[in-house]
Amino acid sequence: MALLWATAASFSRSSAPLRCALAGRGKHADRLLSDLRGAPADDPSAADRLIRKFLAASSKSAALHALSSFLALSSPFAPPLYERISEASWFSWKPKLAASVVALLAKQGRCADAETLTLDAVSRSKTHRDLALFYCDLIECFSEQGLEQPVLETYARLREVPFAGRRPYESMIKALCLMGMPGEAEAKLREMASSGCKPSPFEFRSVIQSYGRSGLLSEMQRVVGSMEEAGLPIDTVCVNVVLSCYGHHGELPEMASWMTKMREKGIGFSIRTFNCVLNSCPRVVSIASDAGSFPLSMEELLQKLENESSSRTEALLVQELTSSSVLADISEWSPSGSKLDLHGLHVAAAYIVLLKWMQELRRRFREEDVIPLEISVICGSGKHSERRGRSPVKDVVSEMMFRTSSPMRVDTKNPGRFVARGKAVREWMR
Repeated sequence: MALLWATAASFSRSSAPLRCALAGRGKHADRLLSDLRGAPADDPSAADRLIRKFLAASSKSAALHALSSFLALSSPFAPPLYERISEASWFSWKPKLAASVVALLAKQGRCADAETLTLDAVSRSKTHRDLALFYCDLIECFSEQGLEQPVLETYARLREVPFAGRRPYESMIKALCLMGMPGEAEAKLREMASSGCKPSPFEFRSVIQSYGRSGLLSEMQRVVGSMEEAGLPIDTVCVNVVLSCYGHHGELPEMASWMTKMREKGIGFSIRTFNCVLNSCPRVVSIASDAGSFPLSMEELLQKLENESSSRTEALLVQELTSSSVLADISEWSPSGSKLDLHGLHVAAAYIVLLKWMQELRRRFREEDVIPLEISVICGSGKHSERRGRSPVKDVVSEMMFRTSSPMRVDTKNPGRFVARGKAVREWMR
C-alpha cells in the first residue's frame, strides 16, 4: 500500500489534463480513469479498491495497456496500478517498466519510494550485465522526466558496474540530449568513439538535434560534418532532423539552402520532410487553413507567394518539395485505377500534394492514352485526429473538390475516400 498514499490527494490537481490526454487511448484505461476521478481524495483505500476491481475484470493486455497509458502521461495513479499488477500471477518483471515507475516516483518527489523500488530492481539483477542494463533504462527514464541530478547519480552507479559495451554510452548520450545538454552529449560521443565503440547514426542525430533545438545551428552543422567524416552517410532521417531544427528557429533561407544541397547529393525526401518544412512556412499554413479562398492550382499558389516579398522563400521551399519523388511514392497510376494516399500528411502538406497531384493528372491525361477505370483520393475520416471524427485533411480535399466542381465524391462505403470514374475526371481536367 506504500505507493498508494500520495496518489488520491494529488490526482485532484491533475485529473483534467489527464482526462484530455487519455482520450482515444482505449476504453479500459478511460473507464479506470473515470472511476478513479470519483474516488474520495482523502481515502487512498477507495482508489485501491477501484484498481483491484479493474484488474479483476481486465485481461493482461488491457491491464498493461492502462499502465502504459498512465505512465506515458505521468499519472499519479501509475505507481499504485503497477504495484497491484506486479502481484498478478501472470506478471513478468521487466527492468524498463520498473525504471519508468521509479522515474515517475522521483518526479512526484517521492524519493524514498523511488529508492525502495530501485533497490528491489537491483536485487533482481542476477548478473553485472542485468544490473548495468537496468541502470541504462533508469538513466533514460529519468531524462524523459527532465531529472538531471538522478541521471548523473545513476550514471555514477553504472560506472561502478564491471560491464563493457556500447549501451551505457547510448543511454547517456540520449539522456544528455533530452535534457538539452548537447556539449556534454558530444563529449560522451567522442569518449564512445575513443573506447572502440563506433557511434551509430542515432547517436549523431541525437547530438545534431540537441544542438539545433538549443539554437546552436553552427554547432549542429559541425556535427553533421563530423558524422560524414566518421563514414556515416547523411540520409533522409538526418535531413529531416536538420530541417526541423531550422524550421523551429524560423531559418527558412537556411532550410532552402540545405534542401538544395541534399537534392544535389541525391538524398530523397519523405512525408515527414513535407510536414516539417511546410509546417515551418507561416504563409503556406495560413493559406491552407483558409479552405474557402486558397488557390486552386500550383501555379496560382506560387504566384501568390512570389508576389509577397516575405513569402518568396516559402515559394522556393514548395518548389524544392514538389520536385521530389514523394508524390510518386504515395500515388499509383494504372489502367485499373489511380490512387493518391494522403495518410500521414498534415494540412499544409496535404494541400501542396493535392495541388501537385492535380497538376500531374492534367499532364498525364494530355500526354498519355491511359485512362484509369477509377480515380480515388484517400484522406482518412478523422479516427486519429485531435477531434475524433473530424479530419482536417478531408476538409481540405472536400473544399478543393467542391470549389473546382470535381466529379469526385465521398465513397459511400468509405467516408475517408473520394472517388470518381476515370473518364469523368479526364473530362473535368480538360
